[in-house]
Amino acid sequence: MSDSVKYLLPEDRIPKTWYNIAADLPQPLPPPLHPGTGKPIGPDDLSPIFPMALIGQEVSAEREIEIPRPVREIYKLWRPAPLFRARRLEKALDTPARIFYKYEGVSPPGSHKPNTAVPQAFYNKEAGIKKLSTETGAGQWGSSLAFAGQLFGLEVKVYMVKVSYNQKPYRRALMETYGATCIASPSTETDAGKAILAQHPDSPGSLGIAISEAVEVAAKNPDTNYSLGSVLNHVLIHQSVIGIEAIEQMEMAGFWPDVVIGCAGGGSNFAGLAFPFLGKKLREKKSVRVIASEPAACPTLTRGKYAYDFGDTGHLTPLVKMHTLGSTFIPPSFHAGGLRYHGMAPMVSHLKELGLIEARAVRQLPCFEAAVQFARTEGIVPAPESTHAIRVAVDEALRCKAEGKAQTILFNLSGHGHFDMQAYTDYFAGKLEDRDYDEAELQAALAALPQVA
Repeated sequence: MSDSVKYLLPEDRIPKTWYNIAADLPQPLPPPLHPGTGKPIGPDDLSPIFPMALIGQEVSAEREIEIPRPVREIYKLWRPAPLFRARRLEKALDTPARIFYKYEGVSPPGSHKPNTAVPQAFYNKEAGIKKLSTETGAGQWGSSLAFAGQLFGLEVKVYMVKVSYNQKPYRRALMETYGATCIASPSTETDAGKAILAQHPDSPGSLGIAISEAVEVAAKNPDTNYSLGSVLNHVLIHQSVIGIEAIEQMEMAGFWPDVVIGCAGGGSNFAGLAFPFLGKKLREKKSVRVIASEPAACPTLTRGKYAYDFGDTGHLTPLVKMHTLGSTFIPPSFHAGGLRYHGMAPMVSHLKELGLIEARAVRQLPCFEAAVQFARTEGIVPAPESTHAIRVAVDEALRCKAEGKAQTILFNLSGHGHFDMQAYTDYFAGKLEDRDYDEAELQAALAALPQVA
């Protein structure tokens, strides 16, 4: 049995700049709107919860944004991240396809999330902020911001979606080990949390609710800013280090991907890998199919409406145009907690509307089936979120087999599943099930979308 092949870049090949796809768009991204006036928001509207450096990146149209030296020095703890060719998986599938994956689980918290947590902590520290508040679903983002906050001497408070808080105690323990405070959301600490509990005492929580709690804390405390792990443009920009490195590594391997795949909840790891490749397509006409893989139980891109909506359940955020299931929609409780978000990154949504990316919804059980096959061939146990990318990569490889095509497939393995083993225990015990969203609840949430002229 042939070994998988690893492609490594030297430390001095860590990117010096992030990539901003806004510079290459054929049509500009619709602007965020103030919920009160309906007019585009300005920097002053965001300054109560974000430092100006991040606000500048959020609205930037510059193709390249310099990565500060202190951030690059911390990146050296795990970057450049390896790229593998999955020869053992190829053999098991008996496919002519070449399968590559970029592995982001080598970071200290075990996922791609520190790629943005570190610069966000850096810019907040530079702005004189003492504390950060945030939300987390599966815990990958919360543990990453806890890690970054500790490096820069910032206090971090994490509101963790209650169902994940209970499902993933070791992620919670990791956050606390890094020095953060972790609170189950909805909580009684905030007005937003109290309002939800008053209506739904047994609420499992959602990312939209947790965002409301974290934003409220930041807005009410001058020494505290809010930090978001996905969705916003500056987050996607920071994650571009994944794709920038992957382009160079694919050149080392001697192949250009025909298909690029990433799991998508808010859009951060998907954009991180895909956007630099899409930039090559937009600027140099290099052909590539890009597929966002999402959970069928929370099918934002495949089932949501492209409309202006709030990013949180408590309606504390600006209105952004995105694929949304409605800000009041609460997905069923499945194990990929990082993908249980009602909306999709505006930039990812915009690219879907432009026809530059595809979206595919996959169910939980087939995802875990693919994850187990991947673990038994490649040796890495994937995070539940990453299983969605693996499922689609396997499906594409089987398509190549059926069509007799030797295409090249690249996917992002966004994190390991070492803190998510209960999901695998449940899978092997036959306790894991495919959960369906409530169609009536979805329609009610969509009916309540804000009316924007």
